[in-house]
Amino acid sequence: MLVRVDFNVPVDDAGLITDDTRIRAALPTLRAILARGGRPVLLTHFGRPKGPDDDSMRVDQIGRRLQELLGEPVLKLDESTGPAVEAAIEKAPKGTTVLCENVRFHAGETKGDEALAKAFARLGDCFVGDAFGAAHRDHSSVSGVARLLPSAAGYLMRSEVEAFARILTDPERPLVAILGGAKISDKLSVVENLLDRCDALLVGGGMAYTFLAAQGLEIGKSLYEPTQLETCRAALAKAKARGVRLLLPVDHVTADRFAADADVLVTGPGVPADRMALDIGPKSREQFAREIAKAKTVVWNGPMGVFEMERFRAGTEALAKALAACKGYTVVGGGDSVAAIQLLGLADQVDHVSTGGGASLELLEGQVLPGIAALSNEV
Repeated sequence: MLVRVDFNVPVDDAGLITDDTRIRAALPTLRAILARGGRPVLLTHFGRPKGPDDDSMRVDQIGRRLQELLGEPVLKLDESTGPAVEAAIEKAPKGTTVLCENVRFHAGETKGDEALAKAFARLGDCFVGDAFGAAHRDHSSVSGVARLLPSAAGYLMRSEVEAFARILTDPERPLVAILGGAKISDKLSVVENLLDRCDALLVGGGMAYTFLAAQGLEIGKSLYEPTQLETCRAALAKAKARGVRLLLPVDHVTADRFAADADVLVTGPGVPADRMALDIGPKSREQFAREIAKAKTVVWNGPMGVFEMERFRAGTEALAKALAACKGYTVVGGGDSVAAIQLLGLADQVDHVSTGGGASLELLEGQVLPGIAALSNEV
């Protein structure tokens, strides 16, 4: 059984895996296949190889870690297509999981090359899509294979789809959406889609300062996008017309420069001309937390400040704690949000932590993901 997983795990300078969350997330699907006497044949990408001879992008260390976690034999192959791969799969002992080499060693993978998809399809008699983190990519090993074989979603993919359906399709209300991160331009479609669905939208991070500038507030040297002022004014008008509470920071943790040891001062409602906002302030934290406490459904995408620096982490930490304490259904999506809630040790206190940053963002935009749409649900 051919399985597309997402083992694109972070590694340190020595090439050692620093977070195996994505490998762990695939285990329920793999164990279910093994329990039924199947032989999982895994396809994954890993990083961005410079070419087929980029040894730093081989998946050997992933195979070793998978075997440790799975507790069953893992056979790692040096290629991902061809007669030698097909023969090795055929000879693999029962109970063995086969891990093929990094699919991005093939230049056609990211182009959705049909011939490559057919080569992948020869490795199994059916296909399981379990790589939510790659589901927004129309790549050969993601959607290309799914169009050629009987296919279905794995347990991880199903859990992701179900989680976001609870937000976007028929949420229990009030639905509160929290957006952060650096740029409003990165999340214009998300804002637009969520304003049609949520009861309250809380905006923090760098993107909040374009909204504040659009309202005429002083934002000092804070990050903002002057080309998006009219877009923000339109979003504010839409929120008012639809009765959506759009909350912006009312105070700010400001710095004289972008540095961990910068001079810090809480200001509000504006930001002095010689300072920049790097986190939401204490009044904003309280206001946002009160809104979250009332929610029956919450989705969070994007930190409230530069959480990587401890002095500018309080806003993100306050929201993470409010989310953990919320009695409603809670979802965290987006790479930085997930990194933040894991850093704070609160990931196990929310209902769903997404494994796909780009994929979750596109779902929140209302897009159809190719890696999900291509599944036939025939397995």
